[in-house]
Amino acid sequence: MRFTSIEAIPEGVLVTHLPGLNGAFPSKHYSGYVEIESDKYLFYYFVVSERKPKNDPVVLWLNGGPGCSSFDGFVNEHGPFNFETGKPHGSLPTLHLNPYSWSKVSNIIYLDSPVGVGFSYSKDQTKYVIGDRQTAIDTYTFLVMWFELYPEFVNNPFYIAGESYAGVYIPTLATNIIQRINDGVEPEINFKGYMVGNGLTVPDIAFNTDVQVLFLHGMGLISDNLFEVGKCKNKIIDGMNKFNILEPCYHPPKPKADMKENGNWTSMPSLVRNQTVVPNDFAGLWTNSEGVDDCLVSSHMQISYIDYSFILTCYICTIHYFRPFFFIIQNDEVATTWLNNELVRQAIHAEPVDMIGPWVIISENILHNYQKDAGSMIPYHTKLTTAGYRALIFSGDHDMVVPFTGTQRWIKSLGYEIVDEWRQWTVNEQVAGILQEYDHELTFLTIKGAGHRVPNSKPKEALHFYTRWLDREPI
Repeated sequence: MRFTSIEAIPEGVLVTHLPGLNGAFPSKHYSGYVEIESDKYLFYYFVVSERKPKNDPVVLWLNGGPGCSSFDGFVNEHGPFNFETGKPHGSLPTLHLNPYSWSKVSNIIYLDSPVGVGFSYSKDQTKYVIGDRQTAIDTYTFLVMWFELYPEFVNNPFYIAGESYAGVYIPTLATNIIQRINDGVEPEINFKGYMVGNGLTVPDIAFNTDVQVLFLHGMGLISDNLFEVGKCKNKIIDGMNKFNILEPCYHPPKPKADMKENGNWTSMPSLVRNQTVVPNDFAGLWTNSEGVDDCLVSSHMQISYIDYSFILTCYICTIHYFRPFFFIIQNDEVATTWLNNELVRQAIHAEPVDMIGPWVIISENILHNYQKDAGSMIPYHTKLTTAGYRALIFSGDHDMVVPFTGTQRWIKSLGYEIVDEWRQWTVNEQVAGILQEYDHELTFLTIKGAGHRVPNSKPKEALHFYTRWLDREPI
């Protein structure tokens, strides 16, 4: 692999300006497409580290879903900018530098994956029928080709990070990487480890009644009596923000009766963008699932959304493991307005709307076609950690969807020895959460008061543990 300075990277991918940004870039930005096979294009946005790009890790960021664009992470979580809502309504947002951007300490790639998500596309719609295993193969192919485009970074430590359904994306991709390393495939990616936030790992654990009830009882949402019999009442948690129980929910009018009766939810414009959509048979989905009773949801579960003019409410780009799906569409007005602007798309080298369609937070192309064919992630975690790769598993402790109680359970099932007992970790002399370390360099960490998307809920604390962990310093 030849060594090329970053100044020699083709200018066609350099981002020189962004509508809404009046000041200077904090570091160099690059974006564009990689054709991983004939008529199959993955889109990336690469932010060079603001610290020491030649030495800092390269981190690949993946949002979940499956079907969520990683621009959700860029715009709403830990990207280099904070987006101030445009005034008047519908105008472009103003971009300010984000003091808690993860590019402060790392080079970071935001990848729209799999094909069909965000700006990634194919003219052949059959290529949107994809699953866990093929996604891992495609993302590995992308990485090989990306490092050929950016050879200066091939020797940098490489990590994978993500949240929610990326709890599946990450271990499967990491396993593909180490298989190629063991086979001597070039370029050899300098893979060091991975981090997963509130990630789906084992559906039978994540959606297990005991796990959910333990969480609800610990949060004071169900009584001792209900906890003792392992039950809770629908109406107690109905209408709560399942993704962050500390945050409020907005409840718009219910859908029209004929639409609900016909179950024709997906015909609503853009999946009723800006709102959470729940199929009318959602309760039956759970009550018919092994190990799940009716304490979790009800057939009249409220529709919810996030309004960015007030911090955050019911959001998340999604987790759906069973069929029929439930899916959450966050209020993506800011991101949608910005990313569908013609000048913005030109600036970041994304194809125009009339060619690939508008950017949406979660792709309908993937939502209905994705095959969850990788099974439990526990064997993947075991293989990766025992092979010497570092792992940070972190949980916002107020997420009801993938609660920390379930994450603790599957980590305990690995049988690893505890090397740093359950203890506090702090930021600015304030307790930020709890940490426990295991052998094989596995760390479990909670973030106090955070929801399903930790960097969105607690950006300062997220940058703190991210920095310390990447720098191999005690958290």
